[in-house]
Amino acid sequence: MSVDTATVRRVARLARIAVTDEDVTAMEGELNAILGFVEQLGEVDVEGVEPMTSVTPMAMKKRQDLVTDGGKADDIVANAPASEDHFFVVPKVVE
Repeated sequence: MSVDTATVRRVARLARIAVTDEDVTAMEGELNAILGFVEQLGEVDVEGVEPMTSVTPMAMKKRQDLVTDGGKADDIVANAPASEDHFFVVPKVVE
């Protein structure tokens, strides 16, 4: 894939980057180099290679999934003008 000056200007506009005419030619070369590298990565044979989460093998740290009230209900409603059973009490606004 090759990037032309119109594509560079469009990408710059989408990224909200002010690009001068001199910068357009430089960015065109840079974007073409990046896309060329990505195409090279597509040619690598990765058949049989497992996906990795890190370059060093390690087990993911997991916490137990427990449902709690957070232990903060009293602190949350402490400054409320009115509360009841850890809920804010507000005046009725809809009839």
